[in-house]
Amino acid sequence: MADKTLFDKIKTAVVKCKNDYSLNTIISSAVSFLLTVLFALYNGFLGIILSSLWHTGIFVFYMLLVVIRGLILAGERKSSQKNDIDRQDIRHKTFIVSSIMLLLLNLSLICPIAMMARFEKPVNAKLIPAIAMAAYTTYKVTASSVHIFKQKRIKHNDILVSELRIIGFIDALVSILTLQNTLIMAENSDSDADMIALSAATSAIVYIVIVIITIHLIASGIKRVKKKD
Repeated sequence: MADKTLFDKIKTAVVKCKNDYSLNTIISSAVSFLLTVLFALYNGFLGIILSSLWHTGIFVFYMLLVVIRGLILAGERKSSQKNDIDRQDIRHKTFIVSSIMLLLLNLSLICPIAMMARFEKPVNAKLIPAIAMAAYTTYKVTASSVHIFKQKRIKHNDILVSELRIIGFIDALVSILTLQNTLIMAENSDSDADMIALSAATSAIVYIVIVIITIHLIASGIKRVKKKD
């Protein structure tokens, strides 16, 4: 009987998570938060040991990503314990601070993207690890895209949930860029002019997309804050 009760509780929690878009976002972002911490520390370690500008730049990017996600998750947790008026106030203040951090995140990408565009990113992976990275990147992009489209269909008033989804999408775009550069360098040790041009063009396009997404998110968030005021 006890096992059945435990099973029912687990089943209820899973169903609730599946049907509650905001809760689903918080849980998936918490998992991403932990993985990002590990990846950031790994690159920070390599940056120190190898005196690598690339790994240091990626470390800064992912640490900012960790801070932003952590700030939003903390704000969401705090707001869940308040009444409707205080909840919105906490979310709006958290959004403003995290938006400033998001702009810094965009700036932190300039160095790594410039290095990728010029093929200065160190690559130790052969083709098989690169393919494994491709599979993981495909998963991240697919999951982020699904959540972005789902967000458009589902109506919710949580500005922080929208921000978490956008951050996940930006993370996926950076993974795509890194993967592309790794595959090109793994197969072309002596990079020709065409490959350099391709890398530079895609790097510029992805960065512009990230900047546009960030500006759109902040502009939309400011409008929502003003409407509530």
